Amino acid sequence: MSNNSDFVQLAVAGVRGLKPYQAGKPIDELEREYGVQNIIKLASNENPLGPSPIAMAALPLMISDLARYPDGNGFTLKKIISEQFDLAPSQIILGNGSSDALEFVVRVLASSGDEIIFSQHSFAMYPLMTQMVGATAVVTPAKDWGHDLDVMLQAITDKTKIIFVANPNNPTGTWLTKTELVAFISQVPSRVVIVVDEAYHEYVQEEAYSSMVSLLSATPNLMVTRTFSKAFGLAGLRAGFALCHPELADLLNRIRPPFNVNSMALAAAEVSLTDTDHIDKSVQLNSHGMLQLTNAFSSLNLEYIPSVGNFVSVNVQQDEGAIYEKLLRQGVIVRPVGNYQMPGFLRITIGLEHENQRFINALKNAIESDLY
Repeated sequence: MSNNSDFVQLAVAGVRGLKPYQAGKPIDELEREYGVQNIIKLASNENPLGPSPIAMAALPLMISDLARYPDGNGFTLKKIISEQFDLAPSQIILGNGSSDALEFVVRVLASSGDEIIFSQHSFAMYPLMTQMVGATAVVTPAKDWGHDLDVMLQAITDKTKIIFVANPNNPTGTWLTKTELVAFISQVPSRVVIVVDEAYHEYVQEEAYSSMVSLLSATPNLMVTRTFSKAFGLAGLRAGFALCHPELADLLNRIRPPFNVNSMALAAAEVSLTDTDHIDKSVQLNSHGMLQLTNAFSSLNLEYIPSVGNFVSVNVQQDEGAIYEKLLRQGVIVRPVGNYQMPGFLRITIGLEHENQRFINALKNAIESDLY
């Protein structure tokens, strides 16, 4: 077999150079590789409480219709979203997770010769999507592990098409105040689309924080993305959405694949949006778990980045890959984030109390032990 297949050479240069996104290690993969049992996964920022009980109840009702295609327009889900956010259905794009909408806006607006701005230490999908379309990534230096909005403004050129701002940011958990972000958005040229990624919005409890959805009516070049994969506990079903000006939504919906959100995901998302009690319980659990982990880090004299998400990044003060490996062998999956230019750091998802404690015990053992 030839090492240089014709189809490989025909592939777009940006795609040939891509390194696939590395997700958190699945539990069954760890079982296969190490023969480890009784595994806990604190790697992918999933809700340890799982989906809303009413979402779980809605799923069996869809089974009899699995032979039918889903509603390609997502009418009911869009109606619920539009009522909740006081927006028109024409301002909504549904996605197979919010990453769908992030990809759509890149594919619609950027190509070779264009520039896309995002911060150092921000979501790994931004550079992947930029490279995919052959655009140039403009990565601005972080400030205190978060976005430096002044530097991002200075980075705008005539070639800039999109600016990604994650608020809160993943994997650092840093955040921007409403005042900071509103001032930033007001200074961005109207020809540049600002995408505010609010995947972890539901977990933030800071008074100075606010969603940017309220700015949509007066800001045609603004887009806000949300997901059902985090606080809503539907990561396995893959559902998300974006909110923006109707003209931009129309462009994105033109390239949206038909039936990109399946029937089960639509049904679960529809009822999840109405279950505020489940979100409240999830946020409360997260607050307690965050305190449990950060207190442990302080007792171990480990630096961590204060986070408003459902995860926290900690500097283990040695090779994060080695500590990660030791944790795996104890049946604990976390996320090394050296690939985010954060050497020595692991990102830990907040779990149930007993899961957090098991991680803490395993981390102590990994740091202090010469085993493995």
